[in-house]
Amino acid sequence: MVKYHLYAPGPVEIPPEVLNEMSKPIFHHRTSQFSEVLVNAWEGLKYVFQTKQHVYILASSGTGAMNAAVENTLSSGDKVIVLSFGKFGERWEKIAKAYGLNVITLKKDYGYCVEPDEVEKALKEHPDAKAVLLQHSETSTGVSSDLKSIASIVSKTDALLIVDGITSVGCDEVKMDEWGIDVLVAGSQKSFMIPPGLSFIALSEKAKKYMEKSNLPKFYFNLKEEEKAVSDKTTAWTPGITLIMALNKAIELMKKEGLENVIKRHTVISEAVREGVKALGLNLFCKYKYFSKAVTAVEVPQGIDGTQIPKLMRNKYGAEIAGGQGSMKGQIFRLGHLGYVDKGDVVVMLQALEFTLRELGYKFEPGVSLSAANKVLFEKYQF
Repeated sequence: MVKYHLYAPGPVEIPPEVLNEMSKPIFHHRTSQFSEVLVNAWEGLKYVFQTKQHVYILASSGTGAMNAAVENTLSSGDKVIVLSFGKFGERWEKIAKAYGLNVITLKKDYGYCVEPDEVEKALKEHPDAKAVLLQHSETSTGVSSDLKSIASIVSKTDALLIVDGITSVGCDEVKMDEWGIDVLVAGSQKSFMIPPGLSFIALSEKAKKYMEKSNLPKFYFNLKEEEKAVSDKTTAWTPGITLIMALNKAIELMKKEGLENVIKRHTVISEAVREGVKALGLNLFCKYKYFSKAVTAVEVPQGIDGTQIPKLMRNKYGAEIAGGQGSMKGQIFRLGHLGYVDKGDVVVMLQALEFTLRELGYKFEPGVSLSAANKVLFEKYQF
């Protein structure tokens, strides 16, 4: 028998209370019953986003919210600065170019990150830039940007700061209002612990002024239409009713734990995983000073077929992780540790990794990763 565990960087395991919520009878979305559910979700999202601004709920993946961020705030020919240090930074670049924007790319090799002073330099060289677009947590590489410092720099200019927080909101510190983030997007299947299908986006007052002037084509993701619907406590289009019900239950669990403790839990677990990996003699793919709290990317050791690691871990040892994406396929594997995870998951994940590596011929002292991870957990898993 193999007991299955999901340790991908999204979708993630779903708490039983949330699954139960989705099993309840569905109802029509143009009713007071749904309005009550929706308003509750709006307020809960403000708590997690740490903002007083309205957080729109879209029926889409996180990429839909990325699209919405661009098409609702920018205009034809606008110059934007994109920070590209992974596959999802490249996605910002592709979206911006698809809308005909003038894209200035600050590019770093996978595993590294654009520094705040490089952003500052680019803004001085391009004072007409209308926005800076970046990932907070780059899911493809396990790198986390210095978002707080970058936000401090961008907020002193007329440019918008547009942030993909899909694998950071709800597991890392992201203070939208306090830091001066203008557009923040997130997705349901990450730290929010519900299935894929919803994305979330919030705009600052500065971004709303840009929205009034935006002339890019838009329809389904037109946030002006969503804004009209807010006063009626509804959505512009058919919403994901059961997903929003699940969202409320998930945020209820997050509130019960306390957002500060949620972030601490992810911080300690991610450190424990990294220490376990290093104890095996493996190299972390992230070479930057800040690591993602959601996912740890690991270099495949020489002589090992990297494509077999996720397959064996899933099929034989019951731990589903993610491989590398694009050019990184077979070169790295990614251990997800966000959402519905606790200290016990670290043990299960690393044990499955040890069994897998042993089967593939990698030499190490059995249990060494568990010992290193447990040292972190015993010292810091207290909140």
